[in-house]
Amino acid sequence: MSTQQSYIGRCFCGAVEMTVNGEPAAMGYCHCASCRHWSAGPVNAFTLWNPEVVKVTRGAEYVGSYNKTPASCRKWCTLCGGHLFTEHPGMGLIDVYAAVLEDFEYKPGIHVHYQETVLRLKDGLPKFRDLPTEAGGSGVSIAE
Repeated sequence: MSTQQSYIGRCFCGAVEMTVNGEPAAMGYCHCASCRHWSAGPVNAFTLWNPEVVKVTRGAEYVGSYNKTPASCRKWCTLCGGHLFTEHPGMGLIDVYAAVLEDFEYKPGIHVHYQETVLRLKDGLPKFRDLPTEAGGSGVSIAE
């Protein structure tokens, strides 16, 4: 019997449902222009998961895809337009937007692409110009 926690995520209308199991590889805030424009907000709260623990359990036929760059494939519900997740093939991870996960305790650990921020957040978390080195970035930190 598995003791891993399971979380449910849904699009805005609920037609698409997914589950994630266990714990995310990382959580934080992305300030890049692409995430800001996609989310229509000043910052995007992300949770990164290994692809094998993210499963669309209902409404797979309503999942649309968009690739602005080869680095990301954004997924949304074609019925309501609600955002679901972004596949990051180069990182081997899936970003399930924190806002779509029910009963999930979001604990951000870092800020990425902080050089592009339009909303300064002084929360004491590490802020990176792009990404940490282990995620393929420069690892360059930016002051709050």
